[in-house]
Amino acid sequence: MPGFEVLYQAAALCLTYPDDDVLTRLPLLREAAPQLREFADHAAVTPPGELAEDYARVFGAEGLYLGRGRGGAAPARLGDLYRAHGLEFTGEERPDFLPAVLEFAARTGNTEPLTGHRDALEELRARLTGLGTPYACVLEAVCATLPPAHPGDLTDPVPQPR
Repeated sequence: MPGFEVLYQAAALCLTYPDDDVLTRLPLLREAAPQLREFADHAAVTPPGELAEDYARVFGAEGLYLGRGRGGAAPARLGDLYRAHGLEFTGEERPDFLPAVLEFAARTGNTEPLTGHRDALEELRARLTGLGTPYACVLEAVCATLPPAHPGDLTDPVPQPR
């Protein structure tokens, strides 16, 4: 799905902990990805401490990991996929951390990890919408770029090594 790279990169930024780096990029994010203006506008007027508390409340310890309940296998295969594309995952987060997956899609154009985790993305989108949080618009924008879910969708986006 070419053309969504800027949106994916901007969404990754929105879904990372709102530190000073994120906050200083809000004006650029707002212009580069109009689909995320609701979040950018909210973040721009919310005091940093309150924004950080909200992030922790909304996402908690496991809220942005796509491979929950898989015993760590999906994150390992995602790491292999990143390496196959010449990217080394060296972050503090696991490879199935949604901002990392979005950055991967932005850099490579490969949306398989997103489409393969469509159900998890939709569950997160629904949860965020139910909470009434501005983070919901970020997931809505990402999900809108993906093909509709159907019974043949993969549940594990990374093929097993042969």
